[in-house]
Amino acid sequence: MQAENINLKIENWTEQIDKTTKKFKTRFGVLTEEQLNWKPNAQTWSIAQNIEHLIIINKSYFPILKTLREGAYKTPFIGKMRFLTKWMGKAMLKAVQPNRKKKTKTFIIWEPTKEEKIINILKQFENHQERLKKEIKSSKNSLKKGVVISSPVNKNIVYPLETAFEILIAHEKRHYQQAKEVLEKLF
Repeated sequence: MQAENINLKIENWTEQIDKTTKKFKTRFGVLTEEQLNWKPNAQTWSIAQNIEHLIIINKSYFPILKTLREGAYKTPFIGKMRFLTKWMGKAMLKAVQPNRKKKTKTFIIWEPTKEEKIINILKQFENHQERLKKEIKSSKNSLKKGVVISSPVNKNIVYPLETAFEILIAHEKRHYQQAKEVLEKLF
């Protein structure tokens, strides 16, 4: 991938992250801790849990990105099959789109806390988003090389690093929609 194209992609991703962060802060920043933690039923996540889930998922990629920067990442054998990595990446990206036509269950390690109350979640999210942008920017060399990574939860799910960032950004938009649905039930 060309350096100029990579720079544009990174800029686009960081702008999207900023927009998503602003949407969360604007829509949910006026709510009390009790309202952020309110759940319409036991099966539905609160707004705070949706936000915490995003932080947990995004952070699960940070060790992979660190290993890539250090030059120590080993792409799984299955990751050498380009047609398969592109197909898996497209499938994962499609699964996390904001339209929420199809519900998906998350992996246990990505589930939010079961605590009754998550404190200061919007500030945590804002700080996390800044870290996410730094992680993306520091992945420029790996993006240039067209690196393929595996999912943090399953070494047999592989996709290009570029697609991983697209997945994370789309996933944040999806959970913004989910959190909005909780808000609508609150009022």
